[in-house]
Amino acid sequence: MNDGEGAAAARHRFAAAGSFLGVEQSISGRRWRQRAGAAGAAEAISERFGLPEIQGRLLAARGIGLDEVPLFLKPRLRDQFPDPCHLRDMKKAVERLLCALRSGERIAVFGDYDVDGATAAALLLRFFAAVGASASLYVPDRLREGYGPNAEALLRLRDEGAAVVVAVDCGTTAHGALAAAEKAGLDVIVLDHHVSEPLLPPAVAVVNPNRFDEDSPHRALAAVGVAFLFVVALNRALREAGWYGREREEPDLLAWLDLVALGTVCDVVPLLGLNRALVAQGLKVARLGRNRGLAALSSLAARQGPIDAYSLGFILGPRVNAGGRVGEAALGARLLACDDPVLAAELARRLDGYNRERREIEAKVLQAAILLVESRPQAPALAFAASEGWHPGVIGIVASRLKERYGRPACVVALQGGIGRGSGRSVEGVALGAAVIAARQAGLLLNGGGHAMAAGFTVAAENLGALHTFLAERLGDGIEGALKPQLLIDAALSPAAASRLLIEEIAALAPFGAGNPEPRFVFPSVRIHSSSPFGADHLRLSIGDAFEPERLEGIAFRAMGSELGRFLKESRGTAIHLAGRLQRARGGERAELVIDDAAPAAG
Repeated sequence: MNDGEGAAAARHRFAAAGSFLGVEQSISGRRWRQRAGAAGAAEAISERFGLPEIQGRLLAARGIGLDEVPLFLKPRLRDQFPDPCHLRDMKKAVERLLCALRSGERIAVFGDYDVDGATAAALLLRFFAAVGASASLYVPDRLREGYGPNAEALLRLRDEGAAVVVAVDCGTTAHGALAAAEKAGLDVIVLDHHVSEPLLPPAVAVVNPNRFDEDSPHRALAAVGVAFLFVVALNRALREAGWYGREREEPDLLAWLDLVALGTVCDVVPLLGLNRALVAQGLKVARLGRNRGLAALSSLAARQGPIDAYSLGFILGPRVNAGGRVGEAALGARLLACDDPVLAAELARRLDGYNRERREIEAKVLQAAILLVESRPQAPALAFAASEGWHPGVIGIVASRLKERYGRPACVVALQGGIGRGSGRSVEGVALGAAVIAARQAGLLLNGGGHAMAAGFTVAAENLGALHTFLAERLGDGIEGALKPQLLIDAALSPAAASRLLIEEIAALAPFGAGNPEPRFVFPSVRIHSSSPFGADHLRLSIGDAFEPERLEGIAFRAMGSELGRFLKESRGTAIHLAGRLQRARGGERAELVIDDAAPAAG
């Protein structure tokens, strides 16, 4: 079974269900829907493996089959790591780099400006440095050069002495640029995961689990996962060639799994199978704090507690990404490859500043995009928004926010001078990258590509309407119901059930992310006994119900001044439904509810 198959099997499992607790429109305007596993699956999982009922229910709702449960609960690399050379062209890539290392040829790493590209590039730079190779970094400017290899940049690298270019997280569809490189005598190796067409670009090797002719079961790998497999294969070849000895120590490849975990989480690929094992082991490495760049970012972000998938995806990842979105494209990769603590602190400070700028820009574009989506006709299968004046650096994040808000694929387009730069994000089981490639083949795009969960494209303004229609029809299979904000719920609980033991039972299913979302619970017909502000704009609550004296502490972040915050303060003593995720309270002895949403209790 491949990495994404379990997620695909669970596709839109909630679509046919009614609203949970009858909540058609919550205080935040969302319809509550319950995740539903196959009938009897939860009980079967719990009985066979002796698991608590809640674990069986959560596993079933995530489409985890009986045979998958042991590896899901104990994701170990030794159980799931493949021979890297099962991927087509891997041997060719290794042979060319082995030759380059032996002859002292200069190597250039051509990266992408997102977190997946930055981590993949940093991984390669660290490996090449560890084995004594000379390697440089090039990341194209998002606004000036766009995505992926371009002929001008490749030829400049050749003129600067590079004999081999390793393109990571890009290159699969760069036919023109790679043809120019080949003509100039520059060898290019592609390590990518974006969906390909039958015709591959001219390169020494195209290593990509999503090649048209590839039969790898690991199609859900992020680019950094592909790069890690390449490093493992090249390291093995170097060992067999006698590269290591008294004067050169073999590097510890597992020490760089923190980079693999960061890129994998941030690229929103399913955390199942091999990806899950890579992230689980990578989190252990990240908690050691050995990467100077990640340590510097953690310090600036005032992050507390052990690093988890949430920390990677929502605290550290956005800061690594910020340079490529609104600042300096190569900054993230440079930071992650840096071992100088003084330089790491400076790079982290600059990225943190860019991240603050990015948040301000993103908030404005998101507000405008929601207004467009909700004020204009939309196909049920796709949220689509396009406008002049939007910053191209934030459209991917805004597309992700729209996807989360509506539970549907989303595309956002920034228009300038009659040309639109678009970015899309998808939901599990709906292959957006393939749809974008089909749109390009149909003549609707100037350029475009991607993978199942994300895609990017360039479109002429006059083709926007036709593109919207094409993508909506292409993605529409299996997506039902109106385009409306929704919140997916795993189960209803009472305040007394929110115990430290329950937190530990939920934590056993981590790491959470795409394919394994963090559980969301509803506490029905509870009452707020007290509320008080804390921090800049947060609310702290004491929650109980009419039947048990047990109280549950709740937190509503950034709620002051919001509709949710006003509702919570005005509802003291009356019955309401609260939805959110549970976490261990500070001090570790009790659970607390992080409130996502609320609704009046019927009657």
